[in-house]
Amino acid sequence: MRHRFPVFERRVYINSCSQGALSDSVRDAYAHYLGDWDEHGAPWEYWVGRLDAVRSSIAGLVEADEDEIAVTTSVSAGVSALASGLRFEEGRDKVVISDFEFPTIGQIWHAQERRGFRVEHVPAEADGTIPLERFEAAIDERTALVAVTHVCFRNGSRLDVEAVTRLAHERETLVLVDAYQTVGSLPVDVHALGCDFLVAGVLKYLLGSAGLAFLFCRRDLVVGIEPTTTGWFADRDIFEMDIHDYSPAASARRFEAGTPPIPSIYAAIAGIELMQEIGIAETELHVRELNGLLRGGLSELGATVVTPAEPERSGALLCVRSTDVNALVAALDAAGIVTSSRDDNLRISAHAYNTAEDVGALLDALAANRALLG
Repeated sequence: MRHRFPVFERRVYINSCSQGALSDSVRDAYAHYLGDWDEHGAPWEYWVGRLDAVRSSIAGLVEADEDEIAVTTSVSAGVSALASGLRFEEGRDKVVISDFEFPTIGQIWHAQERRGFRVEHVPAEADGTIPLERFEAAIDERTALVAVTHVCFRNGSRLDVEAVTRLAHERETLVLVDAYQTVGSLPVDVHALGCDFLVAGVLKYLLGSAGLAFLFCRRDLVVGIEPTTTGWFADRDIFEMDIHDYSPAASARRFEAGTPPIPSIYAAIAGIELMQEIGIAETELHVRELNGLLRGGLSELGATVVTPAEPERSGALLCVRSTDVNALVAALDAAGIVTSSRDDNLRISAHAYNTAEDVGALLDALAANRALLG
């Protein structure tokens, strides 16, 4: 299926942690959207059907029910709607977040400090991990919610989300999981994770495009949360057009907002279908093999890999220390290899379409730029 991603005709693309490579099916999906627009003008009923179709696809991906999925334009939109609707009992005013979170998560919960919440960060160890004991010390009887990422976007470290969730629930605390760096690269099951809420998007390993994300909300929690960040697609009847009332949907649709990102929905359906055809569990095994080859080559180069080596403590993303990461990313780009960076780390993220030859080309380019390796 590599031939379905034209970028490989000219470059080595190994940057799926930023954005998945563009496939022929996603390009065709955009053409299909334009054709529908040209043919039908504004077929709203059909577009609502496409929205329901992507909701169904997402639900199947994470082992949830359709009424537990809100389709949003971004993780920021979904978490903001969630935060706007949460009301906690007196004495529970603390939100615990790990220091591995994407800025969206930290910024949204710190914004809730204006509403009287307190935010406590769980710091990382020097080895780039956060042991469960750190969460155990932070989560107490005043904690309302814990926000925890599945895999850190800065160093590729994978957190023991299941254990954090069990600990939080023992203390009657809700858990929000950010799975953006894992969904599509390994199987994600909201029931196995035990989380109350989960957010992710289709831009990366699900091979979709920008502009579409989702929020899972456990069914029994939905009706107790009334977002004040809302819009007409969050209403119980989007075509009722009532400007005199706020009646949110009985399902997780209440976390949605205004006009959905119709073009991105077409692309998301195509990307998810392609990823399901390839196989997510198979992709996890394939990428693990490629990362094994990569780690071996990096060791020979004397490079410092900051991502934990154990499979249960890492995902698809592998990060390497650099003395000048911007120069290193630029040098690789000049050699026809697409990567990215965060902090002082080079980010390398293989996916189903990458090969051992890609890894070899990357290692050759890194050997030629060994002075930039930390």
